[in-house]
Amino acid sequence: MSFATKDELPGYKEKSEKLLREHDILVGNIVCVKTDEKEFRGLLLPRYESSDNNHIVIKLENGYNIGISTSKIRAIEKAEKQTPHNEDSFDRKNINHLKYNNTLNAEFKIALLGTGGTIASRIDYRTGGVSANLSASDIYNSVPELKKYASIEPEAFLNEASENLKPGDWTAIAHRINDKISSKQYKGIIVSHGTDTMHYTSAALSFALQNLPIPVILVGAQRSSDRPSSDAALNLLGAVVFALKASISGVFVCMHANLSDDAIACHLGTRVRKNHTSRRDAFESINFPPITIVRGEILEMSVQEARLSLKKRDENDNIIFRPDFDKRVLLLKYYPAFDPMLIDYAVATGYRAIVLEGTGLGHVGTESLPAIRRAVESGILVFMTSQCIWGRTRMTVYETGRDLLDAGVIPLSDMLPETATIKAMWALANSDSTKMAVKLMKQNLVNEMSMSIPL
Repeated sequence: MSFATKDELPGYKEKSEKLLREHDILVGNIVCVKTDEKEFRGLLLPRYESSDNNHIVIKLENGYNIGISTSKIRAIEKAEKQTPHNEDSFDRKNINHLKYNNTLNAEFKIALLGTGGTIASRIDYRTGGVSANLSASDIYNSVPELKKYASIEPEAFLNEASENLKPGDWTAIAHRINDKISSKQYKGIIVSHGTDTMHYTSAALSFALQNLPIPVILVGAQRSSDRPSSDAALNLLGAVVFALKASISGVFVCMHANLSDDAIACHLGTRVRKNHTSRRDAFESINFPPITIVRGEILEMSVQEARLSLKKRDENDNIIFRPDFDKRVLLLKYYPAFDPMLIDYAVATGYRAIVLEGTGLGHVGTESLPAIRRAVESGILVFMTSQCIWGRTRMTVYETGRDLLDAGVIPLSDMLPETATIKAMWALANSDSTKMAVKLMKQNLVNEMSMSIPL
């Protein structure tokens, strides 16, 4: 007779609960399960709150989870070995595939700021969701290979899903990075971050922290750190190698370069975009290739690097530190049936700038022209970007574009809409006048725009 309480079998009910109680099995036990087809051995996991009552779930030794129907179970018993149910079983074969040789100087120091996101998450088997419950120290300790390359100093700065981050958080992160750089102790700063808005934060930090002496690298994960297919460890290792060996400085995003585990792409913070919801190579550089591909300990620099005004490491003594943002900027995507009253709403509610994500070369329907003119006349800045992923605006080709230019719309070449929105927030907060804000928006400050696109 089992004296297990309900809390010791979370999520199990009716048939599955009865089966486990009959065999005195609890969550966290190692179990052997026999079916007609196969025998399984693994760790009994909790079930999701909304799960059915006909399956048990175990974590196999290879790290993957499997559900087994109670109707197919012919025998089940506890194994002698037992393991706490929250133990990680991260498969580290993919790290070895990169063939890191551990030749870098472990005396170098790198700061790791944790802000939350999937890289700091584990699966919560009670709810079936992924939740952020790992600190920067947890992340560091989960990748012991990092210790062989540098002295990593982890700091739990925030613990938020990236969709919850606001301009005030960008300012706070920028201040913390500036403090660490001012100490002159570090070869690089790594910021672990959720992937959904990582390109917004990388753009914000690019404008807030200009003329950097060392690389600042944002890194995330598409798969939580406790999954066998997680990209967290490799992304972190790639970021560390880049931070130690790169000859350039600035703000970058380091993530998987492809679906394999052989390369990490390092993107410019103002040129990167998340282009897939779940693939490990979700991030891509737009209108330029990645600045660097990290393969093991080898850095393959882009042939396009010469086209960019990248700062060299350690040659910049005077950081341009302007960490403030004005959130009164509206990003509007044009579409058929777009209501121009949205533009009037921006005027009425006190927005200072509108970034239009127009079609093609930078167009919106002619029915929006009167509202745009009213907005410009009221003092609102109206900028034009393209909703096309690649290419740049060119508003002199068609009559519609010329009419928009006459109405006062300011084209932003090949600047990404997301980057343009962040830059407008930054320019407004760091300008004494509208004229100065426009001047900043038209300048290429941190490789966020160009007037020509490489083939």
